[in-house]
Amino acid sequence: MTDETRVREMIAHVWDMPYGAAHIAAAEEAMRHADALGSADLAFHARMAATPAYQHGGEPAKAFVTFSWCLSEYDKDPGRHKAEDAELLLWYFKYVISSLTKFPEVPLDRTYEVLDDMQRRYTIGGHSLHAVYQYRWVVAHHLGDDAAADEWYAKWCAAPRDENSDCAGCDPTSKVAHLVSRGRFEEAVALGEPVLAGRLGCREQPQSILSELMVPYVRTGRLEEARDAHRRAYRAVRGMLASMGDINQHIYFCGVTGNEVRGLELIERHLDWLDRAPTPLTAMYFAAASGLVLRRLAEAGHGDVTLRRAAGEVTVAALAAELAAQARGLAARFDERNRTGHQSRRVEEWLTAEPIVERLPLTATARSLTSPASTEPEPVEPEPVEVEVPDGISMEELLDRIEQGYRTGDERTAFGLVRAFEERFADEKLTDEQAARRADYLAAAAANERGDLAEAERQWTEAVRLYADLGHEDRKHTARGRLGLTICELGRQDEGLPMTEDAAAYLLTQGAPHLRASAAHRLAGALLRGQRPDEALAALDVAAEYAPDSPNPYTVFAVALSRAQCLGMLGRVGESVTAARQAHEGFARLDHRPGRAAAAWAMGLGLEMTGDADGAVAAFDDAIAHVADPRARADARRHRARLLANTPRAAEVIDDLIELVALAEERAPLGARPGSRSDLASAQLRFDLAVAYRHAGRLLDAAEIAEEAVPALDAAERPDLADRCRYLLASIYREMGETDGALAMFDQLAVNLDGFDNAPARGQMHEEAAEILYRLDRDAEAATRFVTAAETFRACGLAIDEARTRRMSALSLRWAGDPDAAVARLAEADAVLAAVDSDEPPARWERAMLGYDGARVLLGADRLDDALARLDGVAARFRSIDAYAEALQAELFAGELLLRQGRAAEAEAQLRPVLAAAPTGSDLSQNAAWLLCEALEARGRSEEAQRIREEYGLND
Repeated sequence: MTDETRVREMIAHVWDMPYGAAHIAAAEEAMRHADALGSADLAFHARMAATPAYQHGGEPAKAFVTFSWCLSEYDKDPGRHKAEDAELLLWYFKYVISSLTKFPEVPLDRTYEVLDDMQRRYTIGGHSLHAVYQYRWVVAHHLGDDAAADEWYAKWCAAPRDENSDCAGCDPTSKVAHLVSRGRFEEAVALGEPVLAGRLGCREQPQSILSELMVPYVRTGRLEEARDAHRRAYRAVRGMLASMGDINQHIYFCGVTGNEVRGLELIERHLDWLDRAPTPLTAMYFAAASGLVLRRLAEAGHGDVTLRRAAGEVTVAALAAELAAQARGLAARFDERNRTGHQSRRVEEWLTAEPIVERLPLTATARSLTSPASTEPEPVEPEPVEVEVPDGISMEELLDRIEQGYRTGDERTAFGLVRAFEERFADEKLTDEQAARRADYLAAAAANERGDLAEAERQWTEAVRLYADLGHEDRKHTARGRLGLTICELGRQDEGLPMTEDAAAYLLTQGAPHLRASAAHRLAGALLRGQRPDEALAALDVAAEYAPDSPNPYTVFAVALSRAQCLGMLGRVGESVTAARQAHEGFARLDHRPGRAAAAWAMGLGLEMTGDADGAVAAFDDAIAHVADPRARADARRHRARLLANTPRAAEVIDDLIELVALAEERAPLGARPGSRSDLASAQLRFDLAVAYRHAGRLLDAAEIAEEAVPALDAAERPDLADRCRYLLASIYREMGETDGALAMFDQLAVNLDGFDNAPARGQMHEEAAEILYRLDRDAEAATRFVTAAETFRACGLAIDEARTRRMSALSLRWAGDPDAAVARLAEADAVLAAVDSDEPPARWERAMLGYDGARVLLGADRLDDALARLDGVAARFRSIDAYAEALQAELFAGELLLRQGRAAEAEAQLRPVLAAAPTGSDLSQNAAWLLCEALEARGRSEEAQRIREEYGLND
């Protein structure tokens, strides 16, 4: 290859590259090599390629130089240039005029000179002045000359479009900007929406027109459309320095829609771009939009929140003042150049803007400045039971009825009777026995109805003292056991456990039989709170033995529930589920809602641990339906949501997860944005919500929440979960068509999964990245990446995976136009698979695919005979593992190769069975019919071929 050929290839590569820093670097490298050769032709074409690279890569000032040089070279001798060169130069005038207005150091007269030259060349060439009028409007709009802008806008709209006009998306985008500047928001929306409904192939669309339409959508009450426009457009421009102007609009949008918190995230993400903004005008509006958001944050009391930037941390209040001053300073420079005050007025309007709407949530979990500090649900007390108490009832009779309620498990009636006793006999003098019983019953109500353990401790202490003075041993030890358990629940196990043990020892040996089950049950509770589950389980065995003697019908099932909880602590999950199910069935049969909810919760946890997701979901559903405490219900919803997030029922739990994520978000201080959040539970909830969104088909929502979850999981120091979330995000990006994001994520995962133990996963990341490159027709890159995957699989002994990725590398090289390398790589795959001693389905599949794709590779090398021989037996291998469609495809390919070899009769015999077996209307059917017609034509049977074409619709 000569030096000249190599430089021409470099220039061609520049034209094919995506915009950005690498694009500019490649363009400058091509210019250096062209200049080194001393070739005026190569120097011209290198600079023609560099001009759009600079314009769209964020360095438009450099495009002034390359454009001027190329224009001068063209004018020296137009005859030695191609027509395409003249056409591109006419197009580049638009770049230059638009950019000239954005540098205050460029005299305005210079811009008008370039405009006049543009119009002269368009007129001489017989072109429409549509683009000229548009860019005269650009200048008038920049100056704030409304009359001139209106005049040029009218001419622009009236002039016919031609090949020099901006594309079908960009032209209306500028027109929307004009209408917005005049407050004609309904017209702006009406102009933009048909554009969005059509097909847009420009790299700048639809994100640019969506960015322009955000504010008109809000002004016209189309809030859903505004939200969607922001979310879609910002994703497209967030990584492009050249699109910083669009990013400015998104920050401003956040400032006027009550999304200052979101705006703060955008400012911090792009703040370091300010020092390398594409133009001073871009920098000015970034400073103005950011100044607006930061001012509103400071006014809301968040001026001390810090932001991170390359120069160090800075507070919101300090940065607000700094950027406002920068924006005003730049505006003054533009107005001095322009001899107007327009840019200063515009900057002041942005800096002092107030919200158009009070609140426009951009996502379901979006945070606002006015959100409450916490929305955690508080437990609710059940409605008190109203009980009828006869007018003439005595204190003794009423105390007996209370005792009967407690003894039989009708606690709510007992609580109502306790209230009635307090109301009716508050002023009566009580005997010591009545006072003891009253204290006992008041303690139970305090503990079990209101959760007031301190009051329960006080009352039971009094009851124990009075019962002891009266010599009522059963009552004393029962109250003392309850007191001990209460003290354990208050965290004083060393004090409470001995009380409960002593009380249980007495009641289990000397107490009435009906008291023994409860005594052993209380002891188990105290032991569990002391983290002594083995002893607690022994106590529960005793409680279960005496439970049938209890007058309380719920005792048997309460003991079973405690047993389930104890077994769970001991890791005996299967037994725990059995005990919880027994409790659940009993409580459900007796219609005891609190017990049923608690048992369902315990059963759900156990089933979740055993991998029975369906059973766990059903259990949590039952708990949610019967629990009274909102916090307990939230716990059940969280577990249920995490189980369903990765299933076809994901849509059912999105709202639950949103509430839980929002609650976690509101708890965090404003400065603790996702990248610095260390709350693992919060990060996991975001991951779960992202999973649910993806399975519900809401990919944009899934991507946004997963992007929050990754840095949060990193901050929580859970690299395993963070990488799982990265893999999820890579998959989402791939499904959304955001292939650059997917490739970057797979690259990061390949680095993170370092080490031999992770080699299979690392190989998978390389392979999935290669598949994306393959689908993008970046075949040479794909071939290299497939080999990287193959070498990784080889290192960990995964021969079939290695063979597959080497096969795909060979196929990629075939499409990259390197048939010799493709055949060599195919031989590597053959050698790997030949050493595999297995006839299992995966090995059969790979042998069949290696035969089929190998034939494709050999066809690319013009080795038709070898390709056909390679297909021998492939269809049979596919059928041996029930891959019938692939078998037909292999037979179709064999028919095509026979036809290419001029063996029409054999091709016909090969293709007829394929056509007969192919599903009607499928691509396979259409291709088989088409090839069969070709075979028939080759055999002189045109009428038969025509009938097949008509039958299969091939004439259309």
